[in-house]
Amino acid sequence: MSGVEAGRLGVNKTFKQYIGGAFERSESGRSYPVYGADGALLAHAVQGSRKDIRAAVGSARAAQPGWAGRTAYNRGQILYRIAEVMESRRAEFCAELSRSGNGATAQDAEAETAAAIDRWVWYAGWADKYVSVLGGANPVAGPYFNLSVPEPTGVVGVVGPDDHPLLGLVSRLAPVIVAGNTAVVVASEHRPLVAVTLAETLALSDVPAGVVNICTGHRLEMVLPLADHADVNGLDLTGCDAELAADAQRRAAATITRVAVATEAERRWFSADAQSPYLIDAFCETKTVWHPKGR
Repeated sequence: MSGVEAGRLGVNKTFKQYIGGAFERSESGRSYPVYGADGALLAHAVQGSRKDIRAAVGSARAAQPGWAGRTAYNRGQILYRIAEVMESRRAEFCAELSRSGNGATAQDAEAETAAAIDRWVWYAGWADKYVSVLGGANPVAGPYFNLSVPEPTGVVGVVGPDDHPLLGLVSRLAPVIVAGNTAVVVASEHRPLVAVTLAETLALSDVPAGVVNICTGHRLEMVLPLADHADVNGLDLTGCDAELAADAQRRAAATITRVAVATEAERRWFSADAQSPYLIDAFCETKTVWHPKGR
């Protein structure tokens, strides 16, 4: 290392939130430091607020009809494109995970990144197939067709887990958006950098603006306003501790918001239990149609 390089100060990045297809600072102007496993400062992340959550929900609501209106085949293409772009930035994701402070070795980081890429591909393949599993034609008495079809519930809040902050987040986010829902993500509070790197990938992957919005900051400050919001149709509270999850569930009940939390089996992120077409069903509403048979 030269004398100039040895004497210079590093330029620490401030990672921004991803709202409405743009990278934004918090309306409050706040940020907080993110440290690595060795205690060294890695970067600063935006410390989001209640207003940022409201902005993210507004963006998700505006994008939802258009996203749901796309063909299942097209949504599958876009999810596959996310996997392609992640593959091209694989080294960057591995580096973020290795430095994140969760004890991941380089080998662990490589395995988690590969599994996250594969999970996008897996759900991309289900995009035009899950309706056949979750819906169908029902036998009824009378000259009618009776058809049940799963449709997206709307805007879903997703709280990312601290353990395996990339694979855990992808495992809960992919089944939400593949069905036509849009998402407001509260990233891992202690390991948020990989989530914002994922946002940079989404921005390059043909995902329409507002389909996925990623906020960073303190969970307590953002999860409860998300649970209170009347324009949120579903919540995945997997990343919350028991006390925060219980409080959020009570608040969500006031607006009859659907709530899901990963089971113990689903939290084994590398296992087959962490990916299933039935996880797509968690945030779908089954609509039933009667149609008279022709004679």
